[in-house]
Amino acid sequence: MGTKTFWKNYRFSITLIISIAVGSFIGIIFGEKAAVLKPFGDIFLNLMFTAVTPLVFITISSAVGSMVNMKRLGKILGNMFLIFVITGLIAAVLILIVVKVFPPAAEANIVIGATGELEELSLADQIVQALTVNDFNKLLSNSNMMPLIVFSIIFGYCVSAVGGDNNIVARALEALSNIMMKFISVIMLYAPIGLGAYFASLIGEFGPQLLGAYGRAMIIYYPLCIFYFFFAFAAYTYFAGGSLGVKTFFQNIIEPAITSIATQSSIATLPVNLKAAGRIGVPKDVREIVLPIGATMHMDGTVLSSILKISFLFGIFGKEFSGIGTYVMAISLSILGGVVMSGVPGGGLIGEMLIVNMYGFPPEAFPIIATIGFLVDPPATCLNSTGDTVAAMMVTRIIEGKGWMGKKPDSHENL
Repeated sequence: MGTKTFWKNYRFSITLIISIAVGSFIGIIFGEKAAVLKPFGDIFLNLMFTAVTPLVFITISSAVGSMVNMKRLGKILGNMFLIFVITGLIAAVLILIVVKVFPPAAEANIVIGATGELEELSLADQIVQALTVNDFNKLLSNSNMMPLIVFSIIFGYCVSAVGGDNNIVARALEALSNIMMKFISVIMLYAPIGLGAYFASLIGEFGPQLLGAYGRAMIIYYPLCIFYFFFAFAAYTYFAGGSLGVKTFFQNIIEPAITSIATQSSIATLPVNLKAAGRIGVPKDVREIVLPIGATMHMDGTVLSSILKISFLFGIFGKEFSGIGTYVMAISLSILGGVVMSGVPGGGLIGEMLIVNMYGFPPEAFPIIATIGFLVDPPATCLNSTGDTVAAMMVTRIIEGKGWMGKKPDSHENL
């Protein structure tokens, strides 16, 4: 009976792991020829990206629109941003210590090629573009998730404010939210094939790059991500729900972790994360507010990689990575990079351009850290995405109190 229960609870996760392993093995054996399987992975990724824009709008609008007590919304948002900043600072201090002890650019042998001039970036313009768009149809793109989230929160607030006792719109949004979660469940049936094919293509095409001149930086970063995932997240979830919180989190986070590594996108992982948070027992309003916002703004993995990139550039260009001012700017840029970065592959280019410009590095520095950004993207995205679920658990602990995990999860968990 125990074996049957184990298989029932973990069969999909086990299937995903096996498919990833098979895909990786195919990539290793066939090398670049495995790219022929990439379209099968792209189908899965495209389905997820297509579904995620309406999912974000509907879930946030539904969560906010169904609220009668706006004070609870304020508590959720306030505690959410506090947790985002605190965990980001912890990640920043950790990586600062590591790069001082193990400089990532030591013995690096990289040929710096000339590139074109970088476009000058205005910090104010970047913030405006991160939060708003100038046309409604741009909200329908998954590359503008933060403006969509801002719009959804305001829309949900208006639904709650004018709905009255019998809020038809709020009930319609909740029904649509249930439909979208079922829609995601249908897409996930294809996940073993899609993710297996995607991994075969990735390993076959880019795997050898991990053995190049950037190997030392990866040797530092990958184990640090593993450490952060198992130890920092264990500490955070222990705060959220004690030993039961730790156990429940690691039991339910396998699917989001695998999906995030394969897709390299917090946004594409959002639907799976929402289901995992529901199984953990995070309340509907908390998870449907914290997770979509966190997919764009809560990025501990990005904080770790940003400071790694900065330290790497200092070493490459013969500068001393030291001093309070240098550290403060590094932490600020790493957290800012997480805020302005959209949850899609390649979104880190904005943060990398900020690093080059703010520290005054020459244009040749950009392709260097862009390459690092690509290599660190899978584990960074994994920390970013799974960390959103951790943050949702911590927000719930603060709002609901210590006994929240003893409450019965709502019906969304089984959709």
